[in-house]
Amino acid sequence: MQYRNLGHSGLKLSVVGLGSWLTYGGNVGADTARACVLRAWERGVNFIDTANVYAHGAAEEVLGPILKELNRDALVLATKVYFPMGESVNERGLSRKHIHDQLHHSLRRLQVDYVDLYQCHRYDLTTPLEETCEMMNDLVRAGKILYWGVSEWNADQIAGAVTLCRARGWAVPVSNQPQYSALWRRIEERVLPMSEEYGIGNVVWSPLAMGILTGKYTDAKNPPAGTRAAGANADMMEDYFTQPVLDAVQKLKPLAQKAGCTLGQLALAWCLRRPSVTSVIVGATKVEYIDDNVAAADLKLTPTIFEEMNQILEPVTPHEPYIS
Repeated sequence: MQYRNLGHSGLKLSVVGLGSWLTYGGNVGADTARACVLRAWERGVNFIDTANVYAHGAAEEVLGPILKELNRDALVLATKVYFPMGESVNERGLSRKHIHDQLHHSLRRLQVDYVDLYQCHRYDLTTPLEETCEMMNDLVRAGKILYWGVSEWNADQIAGAVTLCRARGWAVPVSNQPQYSALWRRIEERVLPMSEEYGIGNVVWSPLAMGILTGKYTDAKNPPAGTRAAGANADMMEDYFTQPVLDAVQKLKPLAQKAGCTLGQLALAWCLRRPSVTSVIVGATKVEYIDDNVAAADLKLTPTIFEEMNQILEPVTPHEPYIS
């Protein structure tokens, strides 16, 4: 396993992290979740990411007892706040109240005294940025969180938060959690350059494009039973679950063979080629998936491999207007 500093902070994360979106507390049982977490830990993964909204708190509840089996001082535990957790108007967003209440609930579910990284899950247009930043600073000073970051904020929003915190002498955000893969590149135009300028580390989600970049899908009209593309969350993949995309992914197989790795490992290494990407967050429903994903951390690939990969994928990669 390799480790990178999270932005300009001193915190070091494994370049492959374990996430819990759409898995733990939902589609994956507690025993399997435990087996996956422990196997990841064995393989050197020190970064575990979750959120209060994942399975409406159940993901954190499943992780809580498992985390007690790990060395807390070695663990980098991250969770998030923003999305609605109740019906009232104050049970959502990034107000001081909602952040306060939800951190309390997350700590209880996770069975810990603090979280290492607390992330604002989206930007809140209804709350003053100053209120959110000051609250995050207060939580850092209180020792309830050690670092704070954001998820899916655009370049201007992140730069604004960093600038405000620096001016006030508050704890600055150190991370961003955006979607990023060889099939979803919209952060490359502005977010990644901004990250390098402002010292933000990116812990990216869906680096395998919802599993498409593993090569397991070949027919867009008939995805294998039991896969995400055949289930209730298939609509999340509609931007790039097309036959031209699937055909292009199959054309990557000779590249993976040349590199001595699987398609999934190649896709993760592609993300990690960027120095502003600290870690790729992967989900796992089986222990063997952990082993396959973690192996990407130690790949030493030449830029030529990535250039050939881009030549194959860029013609079919969805290109929406850059909003980042």
